[in-house]
Amino acid sequence: MGRFNLLVFFCSLSLLLCLFPHSASAQLRKNYYANVCPSVETTVRNVVRQKIQQTFVTIPATLRLFFHDCFVQGCDASVMIGSSGAEKDHEDNLSLAGDGFDTVIKAKAAVDAVRGCTNKVSCADILAIATRDVIALSGGPSYEVELGRLDGKTSTAASVTGKLPHPNFNLNQLNAMFAANGLTQADMIALSAAHTVGFSHCSKFSNRIYNFNSRSPVDPTLNKTYAAQLQSMCPRNVDPRIAINMDPNTPRTFDNVYFKNLQQRMGLFTSDQVLFEDQRSKPTVNAWAGNANAFNQAFAAAMTKLGRVGVKTGSAGNIRRDCSVFN
Repeated sequence: MGRFNLLVFFCSLSLLLCLFPHSASAQLRKNYYANVCPSVETTVRNVVRQKIQQTFVTIPATLRLFFHDCFVQGCDASVMIGSSGAEKDHEDNLSLAGDGFDTVIKAKAAVDAVRGCTNKVSCADILAIATRDVIALSGGPSYEVELGRLDGKTSTAASVTGKLPHPNFNLNQLNAMFAANGLTQADMIALSAAHTVGFSHCSKFSNRIYNFNSRSPVDPTLNKTYAAQLQSMCPRNVDPRIAINMDPNTPRTFDNVYFKNLQQRMGLFTSDQVLFEDQRSKPTVNAWAGNANAFNQAFAAAMTKLGRVGVKTGSAGNIRRDCSVFN
């Protein structure tokens, strides 16, 4: 290639990189459906509000569904697919509550019932809107949701392996997993605060209160009074269906009490409490424990970044007529 042609090639490549730095997420915008289905956000919020009135579980279930969807093959509603062997069948997704799925399915039906909106809005976008709404309706920050995602065309249980954080993760493991999705340590700490609402089965943290290690059956980083409370709620042979609040103080409110709990060594999971125990993350925990507004801003920003992960465009996706079935 001649020098002139080489120069043109690199200039053209540079221009493309500038114009389309992240071509998939670049198509996302806040007014995406303004001319197609302008009522979409109002319609979804009405469904979400009604669902919350029926059951509080709607809030943590929808929020968790969005996170589990985005971390596996991107935010493409692939976790919604109901066929056997799909993402939802992986061990890490078996505890996803049905109310999250139900919220999206009902919201999709409501949107499609609006004249002009039928099959114009993706399940992935409806999940993103519903997630913002459950956060806002439970006391958390409201934020404008970027829209324009398409629904994914594949969903396999095998694709979930190694993509979701576990309750026993340390800071290095958490940071690595979030970094793989373009998220910083601060984003990770903010998103971890989703544990301010919702429930956990006893089996997810029983090792911390009964058989932590050979020297100490109870995790020494666990508040002793809180550990005793957990033992009373989760005896050794507890019914595996029993679940307890992840936030013992304000379990039905999305707030920064999550961080105050960590300061009191009342984080339910190892992956929660490590955020306070590790000196690299402790300053952020302390800052947000003392400043709810700063936390709300950080959480909204982190959710926006999370919503950009693995966005499908063009032939890589479509708009599903039924969120639980491929077209």
